[in-house]
Amino acid sequence: MKRNLLLTGGPVHDFDATSAAIASLLGAGNGGPIETTIVSDPRNVLERLRPETRDGAEQWDLLTVNALHWRMEIDRYAHLRDRDAFDLSAADGELISGFVHGGGGLLALHTAVICFDAEPHWHALTGAAWNWDRSSHPPVAELAVQITEAGRRHPITSGIEPFCIVDELYGLLDGADDFEPLLTATRDGVVHPLLWARPVGAGRVVTDLLGHGVESVTHPAHRTILQRAAQWSLGCAP
Repeated sequence: MKRNLLLTGGPVHDFDATSAAIASLLGAGNGGPIETTIVSDPRNVLERLRPETRDGAEQWDLLTVNALHWRMEIDRYAHLRDRDAFDLSAADGELISGFVHGGGGLLALHTAVICFDAEPHWHALTGAAWNWDRSSHPPVAELAVQITEAGRRHPITSGIEPFCIVDELYGLLDGADDFEPLLTATRDGVVHPLLWARPVGAGRVVTDLLGHGVESVTHPAHRTILQRAAQWSLGCAP
């Protein structure tokens, strides 16, 4: 059985509920069940990924980040710093990067692109990062999700029809245009990437900007995409 280490936690979102839903759907995937361990402290994740602790039961095949941890330097987040703030060092970013480059899978979900203040190793893995000077999203609303030409050919999204989902639409991220999206949504005439997938070293990374709430995670089309994304990240699909 493949083993998934899932980082959860942070403000504004119901991460307890969405992380539990993600663990459940990955455990029921058609490509074989994935056993998920959920942790809420990034330091715990880093300790578990260190080579000297990855023996026996500590062998991980997949890292999933469904969380919102960053330095929280903006004043309006000051009251949350003690609970949720985290500063990912370059050495820590290199540790995560080494896990993926060495053959591990990574699912970077929704707020993962806001996590860790665009630390360069993390930014390179996810392919996009929130820019506090220009990135934005409208209120949660129904989105019309389109499948791109690349998406029609990719095993994660092949055969998926366009669908509507209640979610947040992240826009004006740093770096997202560098990669070929599999899913998009349009706002005010601008096409925004929602999901992309690519090999990184010997590993694979899927970045999925959907997933604000349980209604998104459990949406039939998105649920299938998440299950496929996990299997693809694990190298179980071409």
